[in-house]
Amino acid sequence: MLDKVIKQKLVVIGNGMAGIRTVEALLERAPDLYDITVFGSEPYGNYNRILLSPVLAGEKTVDDIMLNTVDWYEDNNVTLRKGETVTMIDRRTCEVVTETGARVPYDRLLIATGSNPIMLPLPGKDLPGVIGFRDIYDVDRMIKASTDYRNAVVIGGGLLGLEAANGLMKRGMNVTVVHLLDTLMERQLDPVAGGLLRKSLEERGMVFKMPAQTQAILGEDRVTGVRFGDGTELAADLVVMAVGIRPNFELAKKAGLHCERGIVVSDTMQTYDGRIYAVGECVQHRRQVYGLVAPLFEQAKVCANHLAMKGFATYDGSVTSTKLKVTGIDLFSAGDFSPGPDKEEIVLQDANRGVYKRIILKDKKIVGAVLYGDTIDGPWYFQHLRDGTDVSHMRERLVFGAANLGDGGVNGQNSVAAMSDETEICGCNGVCKGAIVKAISEKKLFTLDDVRAHTKASSSCGSCTGLVEQVLAFTLGGDYSAAPKVKPLCKCTDHSHDDVRRVIVEQQLKTIPAVMRFMEWKTLNGCHSCRPALNYYLLATWPGEYRDDQQSRFINERVHANIQKDGTYSVVPRMWGGVTTPSELRAIADVAEKFNIPTVKVTGGQRIDLLGVKKEDLPAVWADLNDAGMVSGHAYAKGLRTVKTCVGSEWCRFGTQDSTGLGIKLEKFMWGSWTPAKVKLGVSGCPRNCAEATCKDVGVVCVDSGYEIHFAGAAGLHIKGTEFLTKVETEDEALEVIVALTQLYREEGWYLERMYKWCDRVGLEQIRKRVVDDVKNRKALFERFAYSQQFSQSDPWAERASRGVDRNEFAPLAELELA
Repeated sequence: MLDKVIKQKLVVIGNGMAGIRTVEALLERAPDLYDITVFGSEPYGNYNRILLSPVLAGEKTVDDIMLNTVDWYEDNNVTLRKGETVTMIDRRTCEVVTETGARVPYDRLLIATGSNPIMLPLPGKDLPGVIGFRDIYDVDRMIKASTDYRNAVVIGGGLLGLEAANGLMKRGMNVTVVHLLDTLMERQLDPVAGGLLRKSLEERGMVFKMPAQTQAILGEDRVTGVRFGDGTELAADLVVMAVGIRPNFELAKKAGLHCERGIVVSDTMQTYDGRIYAVGECVQHRRQVYGLVAPLFEQAKVCANHLAMKGFATYDGSVTSTKLKVTGIDLFSAGDFSPGPDKEEIVLQDANRGVYKRIILKDKKIVGAVLYGDTIDGPWYFQHLRDGTDVSHMRERLVFGAANLGDGGVNGQNSVAAMSDETEICGCNGVCKGAIVKAISEKKLFTLDDVRAHTKASSSCGSCTGLVEQVLAFTLGGDYSAAPKVKPLCKCTDHSHDDVRRVIVEQQLKTIPAVMRFMEWKTLNGCHSCRPALNYYLLATWPGEYRDDQQSRFINERVHANIQKDGTYSVVPRMWGGVTTPSELRAIADVAEKFNIPTVKVTGGQRIDLLGVKKEDLPAVWADLNDAGMVSGHAYAKGLRTVKTCVGSEWCRFGTQDSTGLGIKLEKFMWGSWTPAKVKLGVSGCPRNCAEATCKDVGVVCVDSGYEIHFAGAAGLHIKGTEFLTKVETEDEALEVIVALTQLYREEGWYLERMYKWCDRVGLEQIRKRVVDDVKNRKALFERFAYSQQFSQSDPWAERASRGVDRNEFAPLAELELA
């Protein structure tokens, strides 16, 4: 009988959004690694604290804002100790101690204690009827007060204070907002936008006293009023202090952890004690503390990655934006909008429409934006702000938004239509427009709740709800009962990529004309978009039967070299795993001298690029390199490009496995293969990741106990870290999984769709299920890949040299074809 695996113990202090988001991400990455115990001082599961305002306003119930019910903890084998407070962390014995004296051991500890509301040290602050606005208990007390009393004073004109005031007004109370300064939400708004907001709220019945300094809270047995610095008084049955929050780090400080404004953490969310992590509002990262949910969820993802012992993700800080969640008021703010001599401002103000836009530029880039009345372009500005885009070419029309720019949309068109798929719609959960559109189309979603359930967009703070609804309406064509339209492969057909691939198999179609005839192509010969796609689909479906149509390939693939801007070509011989020999280097040097090649460059894929080769010299260059035993590196191909490696255990003192050997084995097995788009691999010999495996299409990170396999990364125009697929113990297992994964991508990916986009479209869990969990299917995928390699693994340089070349094909004529 096998001994029972002893799991490590993870204790989480704090049952809020940041802590439980970390647990959720950890369970996804390493579900069997820990026994998890969560302490929560409130008698509930995990709820959406951001949506307390709609609960106060009567728009939602407590059940509506529950994120994880008690059943969820049980279903995931997480022990929830609700209503139980931890009072001490004993770092010497690695235990936490509760208020009842119970001691619970930990191997890893996660502190997610959030923040506390700031209660001004005023006379009368402890009177009944004086409360903060932080949890369900506070909301319950406010709702009860609204049924028994009439007058409320909210101290604080920030986001939280205005939400509290709005909710109490909807409960029927007379509400006065008291603010120390003369601008509402001064951290997010400039004076003009703050003035517009105040006017709009006054029209709704909200009363303001500002600027005003509160001197004392009046009353004996209960609050009866508020006195101000100018001597005036205001009657009050309820006083809500909403002047800000303060990180709750007293427990950590008492345990001897380094704290400043919060618990100081590294980029891996670790405290100065490596066994203790911290996330959320209680932490300080790079001198910053965060009170919005989006940064906290980013921290949670990184923390879970490290708790799962992946060890490659880092948190680099966040840029945040704000939207007011008072119904009917459109307000957006992001970045730095303070004036400065090195900044420029573009302002649009339309008093009749109640529209105000202020875009702040510095060094030709957007550094801040304030929008009031028309916030549809908020995510678009925010995307440019985060990306550091040079907007000088659109400066004249920048303030009018994406839909009015010649490169972004059509004048008068809804801005949602003009947004790119990469535009972030939901900042809290990092959901982009493309992901929402994809979910709506593929899963046949018709309601906002459906979109929330499948994408999490609009499920946290709710401020993007209007934008998500517009994406929904845009995608469904304005008719919520209509069936979603599929995107055609190209203008020559109404059929999608998936339709074409399915019909090729079902109807045994084995030529491009046969496909076009059967699927009733609109044009006789197709176009530059569909012919290469059909050629690939036929090649991938019928290896050994279908003959590759060279005329349906781009020029780079036809001449086996990359065309450069001056009409010359780049030739890259393959170097297995980045390893070369003196004889290969001599051959490259001889070729460079013989053909007067002007530039010899080491590439990012650990190979040598010969740049500036004349077209008429290509066959001779191939022949000389081939005589030296070198084959094409397929630097031009929709196929395997490179396998980048580090020196691994053979030479490096940190290396855990022979990463170079595995990289060479992978490359020699997979070279020459056809794929929907280029594929790059990386193999790192340890978690230090010198081969940059975690931004490749497929990456391997070697660890002491085996090989972690990652995929769906990107490091070009789009920067994306990989997703963790699985961990295996041997090289042969790693080879089988990677090959099977690549074959699944070959069989289901759309032409020119990179692996990370394919993963986004199909879903990580679906891919993992078919490649990792289904062993029989994995082996079948592997065998299909291996079979196809019999027909693809031949060097095109040698082939062309042996059969000869057409003189006209390589004549030094101006190249007019698409590269």
